[in-house]
Amino acid sequence: MAGNKKVKVTLVKSFNGRLQSHKDTVRGLGLRRIRHSVELDDTPEIRGMINRISYMLRVEG
Repeated sequence: MAGNKKVKVTLVKSFNGRLQSHKDTVRGLGLRRIRHSVELDDTPEIRGMINRISYMLRVEG
């Protein structure tokens, strides 16, 4: 679809020592290390993943 909204997500806290499901969510979003940013489509599925680990992320857009 043309004109899809994007959201920029940056990992700002380490995922060491977190729940395995939260680690899997970080990887699922495509984040690899602290201060790594990715730009993703703003879909309900992505928003759900962001909400689950919002305490580790900075979200823009």
